[in-house]
Amino acid sequence: MNVIKGRRVLLALSGGIAGYKIAELTRLLVQAGAEVQVMMSEAATQFITPVTLQALSGRAVLRDAWDASAPNNMPHINAGRWAEVMLLAPASADMMAKLAQGRADEIVSLTALARPRERCALLIAPAMNREMWSHPATQRNMAQLAADGAQLLGVGHGEQACGEVGDGRMLEAAELLEALVDHFTPKRLAGKRVLLTAGPTYEALDPVRGITNRSSGKMGFALAQAAHRAGAEVTLIAGPVHLPTPAGVRRVDVQSACQMLEVTLAALPGQDVFIATAAVADWRPASEAEHKIKKDGSGQTPQLAFTENPDILATVAARPDAPYCVGFAAESEKLLEHAQAKRLRKAVPLIVANLGPATFGKDDNALLLVDEQGARELPRAAKSDLAVQLIDEIAQRLAARP
Repeated sequence: MNVIKGRRVLLALSGGIAGYKIAELTRLLVQAGAEVQVMMSEAATQFITPVTLQALSGRAVLRDAWDASAPNNMPHINAGRWAEVMLLAPASADMMAKLAQGRADEIVSLTALARPRERCALLIAPAMNREMWSHPATQRNMAQLAADGAQLLGVGHGEQACGEVGDGRMLEAAELLEALVDHFTPKRLAGKRVLLTAGPTYEALDPVRGITNRSSGKMGFALAQAAHRAGAEVTLIAGPVHLPTPAGVRRVDVQSACQMLEVTLAALPGQDVFIATAAVADWRPASEAEHKIKKDGSGQTPQLAFTENPDILATVAARPDAPYCVGFAAESEKLLEHAQAKRLRKAVPLIVANLGPATFGKDDNALLLVDEQGARELPRAAKSDLAVQLIDEIAQRLAARP
């Protein structure tokens, strides 16, 4: 959330029941350190009070284009010059039609038209009944707004206030916050394609048991999110984890190491970066029992045979068309020594090492970056923050390549 801190965000509401979500968005933005100015059309005040949003933002809500309290009596000009981004949410069908036609007869449409477009982007979060959303006029207006340079954020699907079910719900506060974070993140990987693996693998012993590890996948998912925010096209190959897919990321779920290798190789052509964060099991059972292996009361343990799993990172790095490869090393001791050895063994330019027992399942981590020049530590921080730092590091290395 560091990219949000100190940013000037103009939240503009038109009429719609989804206006209640802006209270939570305002709270989240202020909590992240943003400066928030709320602006409301007259229709918006029928759904949520200006008092609520003033209390949450700490600023008087702008409601009247003729407000004489501004020295120049031009609040629509002042707000557009102050803001770094204008988020119209909820954006009603009527408001979008008005903007598509270039009309400006109240404070929200006036400000949208008068803002300096080169330094104050317009993000639009539609909200309306499913029939209004699918109407050709609405879709035509959306296309015109996009052609005029606005960024349309899309809608959600589900139950609507009218009792119907379908497309047209405004995105949730967390999703709108994500869109703003994405907007402010420098696009250092614009035009690049990034492939990641994340989470553990699961190697089946029988239909109900298997071998896995404690990897949560949080670091890999944070990296996928950070790469997407940096402008990359991201494909995430995930082992068995219970994490939501980062916005804008293509996800493929797998179970075993062999499945992960197969999907990785299929997705590899055209990739610029491969980041192997997955904690892949080193071995798998030589065969999977058809039925559950049961105790027989003899006290004897079953005789299990194992075979080595394929080395996904080394396989990718050895290909003549290999992308820039980054490996992860989860160790329990001698972090630098083992990471250096792994980098040479895998023949990759960068290994990111961490102590597995100190990070598995947690929301924070500490990383050691190991390359041919030596090692550099990224001190313990939230995995989301470390992901941003690591993606910046990778972007710099890509830019420096001949």
